[in-house]
Amino acid sequence: MNYCTKCVMPSTRPGITFNEDGVCSACQAYENRTKVNYSERWKELETLCDKYRGMNGPNGYDCMIAVSGGKDSHFQVHTFKEKLGMNPLLVTVEDNFPMTNAGLHNLKNISEAFGCDLISMKPNIKAQKALMKYTFEEYGKPTYFIDRYIYTYPLHMAVKFNTPLLIYGENVGYEYGGEGAKETPSAIDQINNGVAAGIEKEELLRDGVTLKELNFFDAPNQEDLQKLNPIYLSYFLPWNSFKNYNLAKQRGFHDLTHEWDRTHHVENFDQIDTPAYLVHSWLKYPKFGHASATDYTARMVRYGMLTRDEAIKLVKEKDHNLDPRSVREFCDFLGYNESKFWSIIDKLYNQELFEKNDIGLWKLKKGL
Repeated sequence: MNYCTKCVMPSTRPGITFNEDGVCSACQAYENRTKVNYSERWKELETLCDKYRGMNGPNGYDCMIAVSGGKDSHFQVHTFKEKLGMNPLLVTVEDNFPMTNAGLHNLKNISEAFGCDLISMKPNIKAQKALMKYTFEEYGKPTYFIDRYIYTYPLHMAVKFNTPLLIYGENVGYEYGGEGAKETPSAIDQINNGVAAGIEKEELLRDGVTLKELNFFDAPNQEDLQKLNPIYLSYFLPWNSFKNYNLAKQRGFHDLTHEWDRTHHVENFDQIDTPAYLVHSWLKYPKFGHASATDYTARMVRYGMLTRDEAIKLVKEKDHNLDPRSVREFCDFLGYNESKFWSIIDKLYNQELFEKNDIGLWKLKKGL
């Protein structure tokens, strides 16, 4: 297990690569921004919007934005509605977990602040619970069913509402290091990025779940997909999580200040909607030796907000420490007791990376 010589990203992140100087592909991508003419790319985006503007009549939707209600969603809607003069339809998939006060507010705010219609899809809870238990216990991927819908549902809605221009935020693989990462405006292949790929539909037909409960599991057929033009906004402008956050706050976005201080996060504004969902994102830690603290401090080092030494200190303090509220709400939703939960987690630790110490805690064999 090696670490980037510039940030704190480990070699165990799926798909990440390093150059001969030990610099990770995410840091290389960030440095590459100095070679990009973003003024020209913005003109490309304006031309693309002109192609679709008003395509469904002067008052019709002319693009669709996949949103969660988060800081990046606020930034995306601001960009297309207010800067580019488009009339977007917003679509979201809710995970059915209990929401934070901030999460409830933000989903309402993104519609009210920008004056946009919002379609929210809540998947079948019975099927979700059955599949969550299976994919959690077998693969350590409890939100696979929900994540799959997050990727496929906007595609179906874009076909249904004849809005080929479908907007996503950042190209995660390129911005932060991932399998087959390349700088591209097209988001047509993002369903294959690993988050919602790897478990076949037929394997999920169990515990009372039939094809009727998996209506949006598959993307639209190829003929319909060819009609769409999904894009990453991050291709057209220099993506910055903190800049997006500051813009979102100015438009009414709420973070978790005074509501919840999460033990395994270094910030209070990312993935703040539902505590239970964070079990999924934290599970990178037992499998790959890093979690959200690594992800965000690595960005902060690139942005010049932290030194690498400061980031290392935060990673050691935070990354392993899954928040008790996340555990509690996850267990309540699925009907686990916490002993059962931790016994499942215990089996997910990658023993090539971890070993138990004298008091029974898993520790990285080679940490920062």
